[in-house]
Amino acid sequence: MAHAASSTQQPVRAAVAAFIGTAVEFYDYYTFATAAALVLGEIFFPSHDPFLSTMASFGTFFVGFIARPLSGAVFGHLGDRVGRKKMLVLTMFLMGIATTGIGLLPSYATIGIWAPILLVLLRILQGIAVGGEWGGAVLIASEHAPPGRKTFFASFPQMGSPAGLILSLLAFRFVTSLDHASFVSWGWRLPFLASFVLLLIGMAIRLGVKESPEFERVRNTNAAAKYPVAEVLRTAWYPILLAAAATTIGSAGFFFTNTFMISYATAWLGMSKSFILDCLFVVTIIQLLSQPVSALLAQRFGETRFLCCAAVLSMVTPYPMFLLVQTQNAVAIVAGISFAVVTLSAIYAVIAGFITPAFPTRMRYSGISIAYQLCTMIAGGTTPLIGTMLAQRFSGQWLPLAAFFSVLSFVTLVGVVGLGRYKRNQLAMAEWAPPSGRNA
Repeated sequence: MAHAASSTQQPVRAAVAAFIGTAVEFYDYYTFATAAALVLGEIFFPSHDPFLSTMASFGTFFVGFIARPLSGAVFGHLGDRVGRKKMLVLTMFLMGIATTGIGLLPSYATIGIWAPILLVLLRILQGIAVGGEWGGAVLIASEHAPPGRKTFFASFPQMGSPAGLILSLLAFRFVTSLDHASFVSWGWRLPFLASFVLLLIGMAIRLGVKESPEFERVRNTNAAAKYPVAEVLRTAWYPILLAAAATTIGSAGFFFTNTFMISYATAWLGMSKSFILDCLFVVTIIQLLSQPVSALLAQRFGETRFLCCAAVLSMVTPYPMFLLVQTQNAVAIVAGISFAVVTLSAIYAVIAGFITPAFPTRMRYSGISIAYQLCTMIAGGTTPLIGTMLAQRFSGQWLPLAAFFSVLSFVTLVGVVGLGRYKRNQLAMAEWAPPSGRNA
């Protein structure tokens, strides 16, 4: 009886641990993103031109994304060889140390060029940590899930993203209430230093979760891939590209509506930092509540159909979003951004469960990590930079920005359609394969 109860509780425990751990990691990541939009340019890249300082700050933000595909490959290899749980504990430790270190960094005025150099190095460490985090968190939740509920359980680590953002926005809402001199001097550091406390909480929770049962079965039967990264790149490069395309708006969209939108609202529309942060805080709560609903709907009506509908809607949403943001009315801003965020977060909630079955268990960590981190480097990390350049080039006009958002959504639509077809073909081949499986 005790064993049966433990077996029943473990999927829930794994999902909750994936959610809380991912929330802590994304708190760290979004803390850097928010600080990049608000203050890091002034602290580490001082210039007479605020545009140049902002671009340098977002450039440092992008550096973290460069490390993510390589990190995804390294942690994917280790996760497929050694286990999912050990990698999740290691990535959380690395993220907590990097984020706390940023909070302790001296400014450019204090140590000169070493300040931005050290900032870049710690940002790379953040990228390494989150590059290995996502795939492990998704698998520890989905591979513990009961049959028929993998999409819903895989959405739990996805909810860690808005939860981490809520924590980050709360932290910055508190410190931006300080006068400007205090905020620039020491206030901006507090959200980074708080990461150490969250690190201890997250580590304690993750250490209490068992290894994935699907991975254990592969390991116990000696079926683990010897070189999973090499194998997945050789045999599954096509689904990797499709999965990367399918995750585009789910990754890049958040950096558009959160990171870039802070800069756009303050620099081009003249809103106060605290005002736009308050609006985004409400939007993120709506996102957090909507994501599990999206996962349940996708599980009910079919993932491919649901994702295609969400991607088409996401192509339309930026136009009313910008029209409402231009009013500078709090209710209108929340409504406009929420409209866009609910549609793209519907994709984000479901995409993990959608792409995971495209790869066999023995090289699954490697496959989904490489695909997702490739997408985040190309689309996610460049989105604030491209948005800032478009706003500067077109004097803050919103139509080119909305068109850019639509293009990102269209790439996702293409990826979803292609990967859905690929999975159907693979299933058909498996059903028609001879008993020996030689042609499977």
